[in-house]
Amino acid sequence: MITIDFSQKKNLGLCEYLYTSIRQQIIQGILKPDSKLPSKRALSSHLGVSIITVQNAYAQLIAEGYIYSIEKKGFYVTPIISSGHSLSSKFPENFNLPSSPDPESSLLVDFTANQTNFEKFPFSIWSRTMRQVLNSPNEKLLRRSNVKGVFELRNSIASYLMAFRNMKVSPEQIVIGSGTENLYSLLVQFFGKEKIFALENPGYKKAREIFELNGATCIPISLDEQGFSSQELIKSKADIIHISPNHHFPTGIIMPIKRRMELLDWCKSRPGRFILEDDYDSEFRFNGKPLPTMQNISEENNVIYLNTFTKTLSPSLRIGYMVLPLKLVKAFEEKFASYSCQVSVFEQFTLAAFIDKGFYETHINRMKNYYRGLRNSLIQEFQKSSLSAFCKITEEDSGLHFLLTVNSSLNGKELQKILLNKGIKISLLDDYYYDLPENNQTEQNKISRFVVNYSGIQKKLIPQIIARMEESLT
Repeated sequence: MITIDFSQKKNLGLCEYLYTSIRQQIIQGILKPDSKLPSKRALSSHLGVSIITVQNAYAQLIAEGYIYSIEKKGFYVTPIISSGHSLSSKFPENFNLPSSPDPESSLLVDFTANQTNFEKFPFSIWSRTMRQVLNSPNEKLLRRSNVKGVFELRNSIASYLMAFRNMKVSPEQIVIGSGTENLYSLLVQFFGKEKIFALENPGYKKAREIFELNGATCIPISLDEQGFSSQELIKSKADIIHISPNHHFPTGIIMPIKRRMELLDWCKSRPGRFILEDDYDSEFRFNGKPLPTMQNISEENNVIYLNTFTKTLSPSLRIGYMVLPLKLVKAFEEKFASYSCQVSVFEQFTLAAFIDKGFYETHINRMKNYYRGLRNSLIQEFQKSSLSAFCKITEEDSGLHFLLTVNSSLNGKELQKILLNKGIKISLLDDYYYDLPENNQTEQNKISRFVVNYSGIQKKLIPQIIARMEESLT
């Protein structure tokens, strides 16, 4: 029977530590090639963990090729190296592989990370779906896909958008890309480097970096209480604006319909103007129905809708998509006729099947409940602590981050450094400005606003996180 010392797992989740431990025993030759592993139920009972934990660990090991399964017989160790040897036996006992220290290995929590919980990824379902795709005799799996991606995935996304966002779009309007970076690059090439892109300030800095790396000119537009300032936009020379109206990052502002209509009016007042609508975490709105997209209410078809599977599935799954207005489809196809989609065809077909079989919907519902509970636990622990006397949480209802306002005798940078020394990495709202406004009074009033991305934290660590924040901020 496999023996695992869970007292050594430190900050790793149960599933990740179990997977890592079994993999290490295979590499070291402790688990011999072709030896049979315990059943999921037997190992679960022996180690005192859930069957789901064992199932997900086994699924990851299968996906990486460390173990294999035989139907109705069980799980076995893959012969990675010839019999009698292990991966570790290639090196003498006194040989150490060169390694660099991980600067963030001592972190208790990283509130800046755009990540998901390892244990919540549906490894077994995803790997089973991928095997089914690979086992299907479909010659399309070996064909190059055009820049828009395979039709099957675009069709699945179109059906999903209709069912969950009430967006009536055709597969021909959808373009698959390797994350938003790839899609932003295509848009700069499509519109031309002479176009001026206006972005929210504060806002998503990666968007500006990618636009500028591709040769575009970017200008920051300030926010007011309703979001992107239409008055400042009118005074600018912008051609294209990038906004996140349903849940602005990082402020959390939800743009009201009046401001949306003002931006659409600006858009149609001159030919060649367009809006890039980033709907990055709309699936995780916890109160009320999902807000309508700007593309839905645009009568002039001047809105390009963008979204990714980063928040819903995993940042490592580099698949995003955009929905073009019908009037741009032909021009886009002609412009990029010689391009290929940057996403693996195998992964595109797997994701299409994952959506079509209802697995994606089930996963979203499960993750929505999980994140709601995670957020509630974090806020409840905060409210019970001494932090509630001088800290305030806002914008906690829509999406996977909220703002934490701290009234302290120290300024934001000082607090940020103290928190990092306690193992808590966190961003200031000020970090997301392109240029801090002159009237920013953070330093004078000692009121600091932090951005808390909570999606990747472990629930069991919340009491410890709050305790360290109390030590740092009081």
